[in-house]
Amino acid sequence: MKKQVTAIIFGIIAGILDVIPMAMQGLTWDANLAAFSMWIVVAFFIVNSDLKINPLLKGIVIAFLVLLPSAVLIGWKEPAALIPIAIMTTLISALLGWAVDKFAKD
Repeated sequence: MKKQVTAIIFGIIAGILDVIPMAMQGLTWDANLAAFSMWIVVAFFIVNSDLKINPLLKGIVIAFLVLLPSAVLIGWKEPAALIPIAIMTTLISALLGWAVDKFAKD
C-alpha cells in the first residue's frame, strides 16, 4: 500500500506541473481538472504495471495510453493543440516513470 500512496503523491506533483502552464494560458477548469486527474491515474497504473521495460519508457507508454481517448477529442477540433500536449506528456511521464520506479518501493 505504501508504494501506491507514494505513486499517487508523485501523480499529484505531476498534475500540478502540468496544470500550471494550462492555468496560465487561461484554459477552463474542466480541462485543468482532467489533466490533473490523468496524472494521478497514470501514476497508479505505473506502480501497478508489470511491464518489464525501462521506467522512463514505461511512464511514457502508460501516459499516452491513458491520454489517447482525450487526444482523439482534442485533435478532432484542434489538431495543433496536440503538439504541446505530446511534448508535456512525454516529459512529465518520463519523470513520473523514473520517480515511481525509484521511490515507490514496498
